[in-house]
Amino acid sequence: MENPSSGTLANKNPNNGNGNGNGTMMQQGNQESSIYHERQTRHLCGLHALNNLFQSPDMFSKSELDHYCTTLTPRNWLNPHRSWIGWGNYDVNVIMYALQQRNCEAVWFDRRRDPHCLNLKAIFGFILNVPAQMNLGYYIQLPFQMRHWLALRRIDGSYYNLDSKLREPRCLGDEESFLAFLSSHLQTDHELFLVLNEEEQMQQKQQQEKDSKQRWLLPQFRD
Repeated sequence: MENPSSGTLANKNPNNGNGNGNGTMMQQGNQESSIYHERQTRHLCGLHALNNLFQSPDMFSKSELDHYCTTLTPRNWLNPHRSWIGWGNYDVNVIMYALQQRNCEAVWFDRRRDPHCLNLKAIFGFILNVPAQMNLGYYIQLPFQMRHWLALRRIDGSYYNLDSKLREPRCLGDEESFLAFLSSHLQTDHELFLVLNEEEQMQQKQQQEKDSKQRWLLPQFRD
């Protein structure tokens, strides 16, 4: 289902001093470009997913997402948008609000639809929300689950799984391979959010007004 990327070298990112986690730059073979990847710390998968999506260690910080929690619901104690112990576990409201602060919009994708309807060229990136089993130590599974955020994005012509629980980004291949990956995930209890860049939307709207509606869908699938 997921093909491991080849020819990658992991180097510590000297600019990642914001305490977001174990961030690395992955050099892709002989290419000049690199892929930024934050590894999982505490319950900060939402933070890691956002920074991995935007490929920047400084796009968001834990303090910024905590501030969004109190902006959405003005109370620090038992805030409904994050873990009560302050380790993250941010809900979808925080993720969507954070994207809005960077001129982006998150669109929920109905998993009953075939991902082949997506206009991939019009989508900035993807965020998946998946179940995560809670363990006590290494061997004892607790009788409840949490949710985990992970980012997916096209970089240099290939799609990558930037899940913070992975040791390094995983190359998913071309568009057809990526759509097959999405299809397999949407058959289970996984939620997909499409991330659209509002500035690009406005440019396309000015160029072609009729095609601006639901531009994340291929024309034949739009209402």
